[in-house]
Amino acid sequence: MRTRATRSVSLAIVLGLAACQGGLSMNHDAPPVAGFVTDMKAFDAFIATRPTPEAFRRTYPDVTLVLPGQIATKELRFDNSRYFAQLDEQGRISGGKFQ
Repeated sequence: MRTRATRSVSLAIVLGLAACQGGLSMNHDAPPVAGFVTDMKAFDAFIATRPTPEAFRRTYPDVTLVLPGQIATKELRFDNSRYFAQLDEQGRISGGKFQ
C-alpha cells in the first residue's frame, strides 16, 4: 500500500515537472513596446538575446527594421525609429545601429 502511494506521488511530481517544462519556451517573446526606442538599456538587453527579425518586429512594432541588403532612404532620424541590423550565421540579429 505504501509503495503504491509513493509511486502515485512520484508520478504526480514527474508529470507536474513535465508540464512546467512545456509551459516555458526557449524563444519566448517579450511584450510589445509601443513607440520608438527610449530605454536603450532594455533594448540592448533584448538585442543581446539574438532575436529573429520576426521577434524584433513583434517586440518593437513601431521601429523600422532594415536588414542587410534591404534598400532604405538616406534620411537622418534622431528618434531611434529605424534600426539597421547585423545578422549572424543563423539569421538572428547580433547588433546594429540606429540611423
